[in-house]
Amino acid sequence: MVKLTVRDKESIQEAVRRFRKLVERSGIKKEMRRKEFYEKPSETNRRARLRSERRARRSQTG
Repeated sequence: MVKLTVRDKESIQEAVRRFRKLVERSGIKKEMRRKEFYEKPSETNRRARLRSERRARRSQTG
């Protein structure tokens, strides 16, 4: 959960900007996009496998 306290003499625009940054950093936006549509377990496993293969390939060359 993201909490934001509005500071003294802070405009609403500044508070909204800070809130957006907090949401972005916490990963809520990313998780919402991921859960927007149902994904079959086989697709999830496939994506994880491809991600690990890419990571292994990157570490091998780097």
